[in-house]
Amino acid sequence: MTQRTWRIGLTGGIGSGKSTVAGFLARRCAAIIDADAISRSLTAPGGRAMEAIAHTFGAAMIGPDGAMDRQAMRERVFQDPQAKRQLEHIIHPLVSQITAEQAQAAVQAGRRVLVFDVPLLVESGERWRKQVDRVIVVDCDISTQQQRVMARSGLAADEIERIIQLQASRAQRLACADIVLVNQGISFDELEAQVLQVAADFGL
Repeated sequence: MTQRTWRIGLTGGIGSGKSTVAGFLARRCAAIIDADAISRSLTAPGGRAMEAIAHTFGAAMIGPDGAMDRQAMRERVFQDPQAKRQLEHIIHPLVSQITAEQAQAAVQAGRRVLVFDVPLLVESGERWRKQVDRVIVVDCDISTQQQRVMARSGLAADEIERIIQLQASRAQRLACADIVLVNQGISFDELEAQVLQVAADFGL
């Protein structure tokens, strides 16, 4: 009997510990397909999205290194919902295309568990939900998110608050979850133990 291939969606709010969970799963030989990393590569110097971004938004959104000026674009998108839609119209199809390429390569390499690390999985509605067999949500409360992000990034509290407000609420994420990993008030080892238990259910 051929072993099935699991397609797992992994999500969580900023500072939830989602990347740490992805790292644990990678060590169990899951293929990690990181939507954020793909998105960043598109807007890096020479990235697949840069020509369309320059054409749509002009030189003001391009940094001296040829990458998208992320801070300038963040401010533009925050002030102008139409700009946000235009940017998504450029980025989303390319992310989907590269995600499919990476997933196909992982299956051809014999991987049986594909983990799609998607920060905005819940926000995307049915688009992502239809593509995965299970959704894992890494969960913690908002004050924990804020403390972690402040400690690692040095962002101001109001900037972190703004990012959290733009993401799905904790309740919305939990409503979409098939599996919840609670990453709050526990040690690194305790989180890893939770992840390994889940990994075993998928044959890792």
